[in-house]
Amino acid sequence: MASHDVKVHVRYFAWLRESAGLTAELVETAAGSPAELWRELDARHGFDADTQRLRVAVNDAFAPWDQPLADGDRVVFIPPVSGG
Repeated sequence: MASHDVKVHVRYFAWLRESAGLTAELVETAAGSPAELWRELDARHGFDADTQRLRVAVNDAFAPWDQPLADGDRVVFIPPVSGG
């Protein structure tokens, strides 16, 4: 089965938003999972962080990094929160 591109809505928070210079973007991608999408976005925006430092949510629920992505999904990468 050939891979096909999907369009996903990506939101960024905290230092990811600062690094990307965006709060959100619509991404057309052949990535089949959040992990693959992260590698693509990391290369594009230079986040320089691995997935062990992040959580991911798909369609408003925390998700595993290997969850299949579908056209129209909403993906949020959530960095650790610090502070007191």
